[in-house]
Amino acid sequence: MDLALLRTFVTVHRAGSFTRAAALLGLSQPAVTSQIRTLERQIGRPLFLRQARGVTPTTIGDELAHKAAPHLDALVEIAESGLEEDSSLRTLHLAGPPEFTAERVLPALTEPAGEDGQGFALRASFGTADEVLEGLSAGHHDLAISTVRPRGALLSATALCDEEHILVAAPHWAERIGTGTLPRTGPAALERVPVLEVHESLPFVARYWASVFDSRPVRPGTVIVPDLRAVLACATAGAGLAVLPRYLCADALERGEVVALHHPTVPPLRTYFLAVRTGTLAMPHIARAHEWLERAAADWC
Repeated sequence: MDLALLRTFVTVHRAGSFTRAAALLGLSQPAVTSQIRTLERQIGRPLFLRQARGVTPTTIGDELAHKAAPHLDALVEIAESGLEEDSSLRTLHLAGPPEFTAERVLPALTEPAGEDGQGFALRASFGTADEVLEGLSAGHHDLAISTVRPRGALLSATALCDEEHILVAAPHWAERIGTGTLPRTGPAALERVPVLEVHESLPFVARYWASVFDSRPVRPGTVIVPDLRAVLACATAGAGLAVLPRYLCADALERGEVVALHHPTVPPLRTYFLAVRTGTLAMPHIARAHEWLERAAADWC
């Protein structure tokens, strides 16, 4: 079986589209279609179901991808690293949400290295859960940090840690609301407080409201900025309320720059997952990074 055909097949399987696979491979879409048809003729079974938007793998296609993808990844790794004396320094491609990756993940991957080096070069990129998992599936990343557990056999995931979400604001907002008011009145006490968020859909605030108050926020976002660190800065400046991970605002809470407006019996939690392509933990640099993150995460919970 031609390895070039298998590589094209795995790329289509990961991308979910002939068009996207063609772009990743640097081929034309007709060339990709032709290679998949050739492989299907060789196997004697269809590998994909063509749909209006992209393709869906058949059970045979899923089985072949599960068997072939890890070995193809290993071959690509060998080809890219070569057999030169310094080829042990592999490049680890990492992706995850900007704040958690910057505050937690990158220090955990760089601090253990010390003066001896960590045995791999590191390249990091940021994105949403969907973006980083799609990039991992397409082979752009080696490790992905996601708040969504990936589905399917091509990706495997390990629960890394849970983060606690806290409703915070500057002290003068807590004084204005009044001690003990929120437990009695619920979210109605917060209706006049400006809302700070990372997106117009209010993902953090809406999740907190649903979990703690069993309701939806009634006020739209006043300040929207796509980075939780900037949201914290705005909250510290007194711009309004925000829902933030404890790890991100713990120092500000300790310094009194912001205060927790509510202390629910069961605080909202969100789980982070460490995802890889199935089979790639056989590669030493990926396995080492995976081990370091699991070890560090024991202190994050």
